[in-house]
Amino acid sequence: MLVIPAIDLRAGRCVRLRQGEISRETVYSDVPETMAKQWVDQGAQRLHLVDLDGAFQGKPVNREAIRNIVRAAPIPVQLGGGIRTLDAIESTLEIGVEQVILGTSAIQDSGFLARACTRFPGRIILGIDARGDRVAVQGWTEETAMTPLDLAVQCQGFGVSAIIYTDIHRDGMSTGPNVEATQALARSISVPVIASGGVSDIRDVARITAIEADGVIGMITGRALYQETLDLAEAIQVASGGKNE
Repeated sequence: MLVIPAIDLRAGRCVRLRQGEISRETVYSDVPETMAKQWVDQGAQRLHLVDLDGAFQGKPVNREAIRNIVRAAPIPVQLGGGIRTLDAIESTLEIGVEQVILGTSAIQDSGFLARACTRFPGRIILGIDARGDRVAVQGWTEETAMTPLDLAVQCQGFGVSAIIYTDIHRDGMSTGPNVEATQALARSISVPVIASGGVSDIRDVARITAIEADGVIGMITGRALYQETLDLAEAIQVASGGKNE
């Protein structure tokens, strides 16, 4: 199972938000590519990038920072935030991003998601961000009437390579992941699921690793790494089946 460090970008810097709120921002680095190198040195096999400005503005913003990270990190990079057109997907892939995460655009127009999967096979991930039992969009500022399961079932046949399931209430809060909801979603669909939100320590890594057989292929973690309540190398060892010494 993959342990995927998160790098959230705002105004070209590496930051973390609590529950997606700009007013609850912590800046961790003015040079995000140095953070990327740090995670690579500790054994990361993939990086998760979020263009926060893009998510709020509805178009890619932090392109230069993303380009620098891709150049610095010799591992696959997945990116979400403000990517809402086929042209935006294409230009993002052209700078070296391995996979693009679609959220708001996919929910507002399922046809767009289907077209994206057809045009860029294997390169599209669906991001499902849930507040309670409702999907949130527009940088988590708006809720829809759709449940995560409804959305996942509707979209799984389009050809998405994975679904990232984020529990907004737990994101950046270090309160533990929503293992039960993640497991239930993974069991209900055929698409691999990546858990996101709330991973705080090695015990959480072990809990998510325990549901790998249900279709969960990875977990995204950010604040726990930056605040050093979780050691990436140790997390990778546990997630790969090694024991926590």
